[in-house]
Amino acid sequence: MAQAWTKSDWRNKPRVQMPDYLDADALSAVEAQLAKYPPLVFAGEARKLRSSLAAVSRGEAFLLQGGDCAESFAEFSADTIRDTFKVMLQMAMVLTYGAKVPVVKVGRMAGQFAKPRSAPTEVKDGVELPSYRGDIINELDFTPEARIPNASKMLQAYTQAAASLNLLRAFSTGGYADVHQVHAWTLGFTEGEKAAKYREMANNISAALDFMKAAGVTQETAHTLQSVDFYVSHEALLLEYEEALCRIDSTSGLPVAGSGHMIWIGDRTRQPDGAHVEFARGVQNPIGLKCGPTTTPEDLKVLMNKLNPSNEAGRLTLIARFGAGNVGEHLPRLIKTVKEEGANVVWTCDPMHGNTIKSSTGYKTRPFESVLREVREFFAIHASEGTIPGGVHFEMTGKDVTECTGGVRAVTDEDLSDRYHTACDPRLNASQSLELAFLVSEELSSLREARERAAG
Repeated sequence: MAQAWTKSDWRNKPRVQMPDYLDADALSAVEAQLAKYPPLVFAGEARKLRSSLAAVSRGEAFLLQGGDCAESFAEFSADTIRDTFKVMLQMAMVLTYGAKVPVVKVGRMAGQFAKPRSAPTEVKDGVELPSYRGDIINELDFTPEARIPNASKMLQAYTQAAASLNLLRAFSTGGYADVHQVHAWTLGFTEGEKAAKYREMANNISAALDFMKAAGVTQETAHTLQSVDFYVSHEALLLEYEEALCRIDSTSGLPVAGSGHMIWIGDRTRQPDGAHVEFARGVQNPIGLKCGPTTTPEDLKVLMNKLNPSNEAGRLTLIARFGAGNVGEHLPRLIKTVKEEGANVVWTCDPMHGNTIKSSTGYKTRPFESVLREVREFFAIHASEGTIPGGVHFEMTGKDVTECTGGVRAVTDEDLSDRYHTACDPRLNASQSLELAFLVSEELSSLREARERAAG
């Protein structure tokens, strides 16, 4: 697949959304050091994820991808990792009930440190400075010194990613992910008066678990009830970091991105002849491609051919991000393009990035109802096109933040200042994330029932 490709070929292509490091020697030293470090993930894990995503493309599984907008060095803690992992497990259980298929769990974690920005600079009180581009590049503080790109931050990002993965692997296999415990957490959510409408589904899940227990399927007899496969992903934005962690798989002899199981190309960096596409096309990992309103059928054809020339199922995930009310204008033409090309893709919905607004109190936010509306539009169009809505992609946290408005706990514009902690874009909190999972589960259940009726 990666004929005539080397991991440094991207350096000969146009680059966007990447920093210009002032100290070339320091950058080279950091790259050389990273190149000696062990990969953060392994080729066999990436292959297993590709196999699972192939099942998603056939409608035999569903993809849940979620986590931080941009991981922070300052907020890094075991509790933060645990809380996000916990709410993703809860969401996955609810989605499994609705879809009646396995849920592939992929975190925006252990690598989501760099962020593209809409402008190269920002202005505060008449002072103009370079934009904050994530902790792996520069600092949030609004000072000239903080905004200078610092190559050594890549080493800190690697260390934090390695520690995060170590803990996630322990949580995934050490009993924390036990299905009965996860459901007990979910029942706690439905005890609230405003969440009572989700109680029936939660009780149905309880009944299913009780039946399994009565049938002799217990934690002791079924290891799968106690452990889960959990993968990590991030936008492959900082290519010096990606190249340094690229490795040759000893089994296949092919290159693999060692920075995360899945990497994606953002809507701002998907130029067909650009550096980011050039790097991603050569590694064996599953690749995501953000598709926004400006994605043309012509570009999509070229990108699908470059990123998945062998048309392998599970290799390429198209992440639609249009904004509520705009899905009907853009998604059908891209579905048509995929059909015409006979391309194997996973279709997933990112309802976050097209629904960012400025609140009446001045905070950047995302209304829960807009997020839900875009998801429902995504499902409705796939139903009408006869294609498979394969997954959802959320910016979320397990913390009780107030960054997105709405939900059963009814976060208002006035509430946003209470616990607005994001360094970049607003995230769904734990309650909003779980509520969205219940609502998406209802969509999946309705879709499944419609297909069963159509099949006779």
